[in-house]
Amino acid sequence: MTLSDPRVDASWQALRMVIDPELGVNIVRLGLVFDVVIRDDIVHITHTLTTRGCPMEHVIRQGIGEAMQTVEGVAGFETHLVWDPAWHPGMIEQDVFQA
Repeated sequence: MTLSDPRVDASWQALRMVIDPELGVNIVRLGLVFDVVIRDDIVHITHTLTTRGCPMEHVIRQGIGEAMQTVEGVAGFETHLVWDPAWHPGMIEQDVFQA
């Protein structure tokens, strides 16, 4: 049986506070975050953006940094921006834009 590190869950929750400024939805619900792993007390976040050259990249990275500062028991964080798989609207949680 593998026990889950509560800091991973806390990191995912913190990432839900990071809002994509163009779409007004958090980056987790948009499907932009692929993985959260903690190694040596450092949170490693694998994520993407909606498009290459996204003008909000710096805003989203800053938001990730601010969110990770709220997670207790971690010494820092690293983001890993990837383009494979390429993001597409099908990655958005189903009920995000429903009234």
